Amino acid sequence: MRFISEEESAALVDHALAFAAAREALIAAVAPGTTLFPAVLGHGSEPTNRFSIKSGSTADYAGLKVGSFWPGNPDRGLPRHNSVILLFDQAVGRVDTVIEAGRVNAYRTAAADAVAASVLARPDSAVLAVFGAGNQAEFECAALARILPIRTVLVVARDAAKVAGFGERLRGQGIAVEVRAADPQEACRAADVIVTATPARAPLFEVDWVRPGTHVAAMGADAKGKQELPPALLERAALYCDLPEQSRTIGEFQHAPAAADLQAIGAVLRAGEGGRTDPKAITVFDSSGIALQDLTIARAILAKADGRG
Repeated sequence: MRFISEEESAALVDHALAFAAAREALIAAVAPGTTLFPAVLGHGSEPTNRFSIKSGSTADYAGLKVGSFWPGNPDRGLPRHNSVILLFDQAVGRVDTVIEAGRVNAYRTAAADAVAASVLARPDSAVLAVFGAGNQAEFECAALARILPIRTVLVVARDAAKVAGFGERLRGQGIAVEVRAADPQEACRAADVIVTATPARAPLFEVDWVRPGTHVAAMGADAKGKQELPPALLERAALYCDLPEQSRTIGEFQHAPAAADLQAIGAVLRAGEGGRTDPKAITVFDSSGIALQDLTIARAILAKADGRG
């Protein structure tokens, strides 16, 4: 069995690798022969310590990802989020590879939103509004700035200290953008792209604040009851997601109208057409996260590790 530690996987991953892996995964999700199993949501001995198990298989590979959220970890000098990916040897059913993937998971999550934005956001999108100023929000900004001409990032957050260091941390990654704090209404009214990266259970903004032509990426909802967007927005926007049946169950679109047309972004990517056709349309992408994202990025990391010897 092969093992890649957190330190090794973090050194191997980057935004380009994650983008390519996410695109491959989203297309594979709608391909014949692919199976994605229902997510398992659980908790530790303390109910506030939560974990999820997402699994899937294609004709070429199979495996699962265990993601955990232990909110008390910062007091121990540890990250709240962690992730482990397991790849199976399909010939004998044993675990072939184990990859610790805490940092990889942040890249992988942001990459899915970037892939969707590459076909849903207006190509001239220059102003990004992000709700949340945590670790994931930074990765989202960096991933989107790679594929869109983002010049300004408006950060909506409760902790002003986090916003103060946000721009500096982005510049440390070579991303030269103006970063400033904004209130929800100001941010939405100015934004070409809105990203929500929070654990919210109620809408973060009003539908009338969203301009025509805006693309919205919602990635915080991954369990029943979670919600970041106003339901009225889901009535007037074109709705896309990674996996419709999962988005309906635990994603943002559990709050969408029953008759809403949910389109798998992988179908758009596979066809090479669709996505944004009207510059004034509002588009929403819900990323509840699928196992294939983890399995494809794990395979890419293995290939890169092998290439480096």
